[in-house]
Amino acid sequence: MSTQVYLAQARASPNAQDCMALYDKWAATYNKEVGDEKQNYVAPVIVAQVALQSSKNPARSVILDAGCGTGLVGQALAIGGVKSIDGLDLSGPMLLEAKKTGTYRNLAQADMNRRIEKPDDTYDVVTCVGTFTAGHVGPEPALRELIRVTKRNGIVISTILEEIWESGGFKAEVEKLEAESLVTVVSDGLIDYVKGRGDKAVLAVLEKVDHV
Repeated sequence: MSTQVYLAQARASPNAQDCMALYDKWAATYNKEVGDEKQNYVAPVIVAQVALQSSKNPARSVILDAGCGTGLVGQALAIGGVKSIDGLDLSGPMLLEAKKTGTYRNLAQADMNRRIEKPDDTYDVVTCVGTFTAGHVGPEPALRELIRVTKRNGIVISTILEEIWESGGFKAEVEKLEAESLVTVVSDGLIDYVKGRGDKAVLAVLEKVDHV
C-alpha cells in the first residue's frame, strides 16, 4: 500500500480502533515512506527545534512525546541533547519501532481520547506531532490533558492539521483554555507539515500558567 493511500485512510479513520489497526500495519515502513522526498514530513524536526528553543536546559528537561509514533520527534530531541523523553502512542507496533531508536526513557500505549495515565505537573515540555489530524484525536480531553501533565510555566507544542484547526474545534478549545487562565498562547502560526503534499499545520505553542 502506498504512503498516499495510508495517509488518506488514516485521515478517514472513523474511530481509534481502525486508526490503530492502520498504523499497526504501517509501522515497519513508516519512517522510510514519510521521510521520502515526495512526502518530506518535516513537522517532527520543526517541533523538536521549537522544544529545544523553549527549554532553558535541554539536557535536564523531562519531555513527553505524546503520539510518538516511531520516534521521529524523540530522535530529533535526543540529537539536541535531551536525555529524558517519555513516549505515548496508541499503536503497539509503532511503539516497538520507537523503542528501537534507543532515545526513550519510557514508552507506553495510550489512547489520547481518554485520560493520560500520568501525574499532574510532570513534564517540562510536551510535544504532540501528527496526532491532531483528521480521523485521529480530537481536542477534548486531549489538549487539557497535555496541559495537566505539564509543569507550571512548562510548554505544550502541538501540530494541528490546518483543515481541522477551526472545524475540528481545536481553535475553540485553545481559546477556552486561555479564557480559563490555564494557558498563555505563545504562538499559533502555520508551518509546513507534510511538505511534499503541500500540507500545512497550525503550530500551537501553549505555556501553562503558574497559578499561585
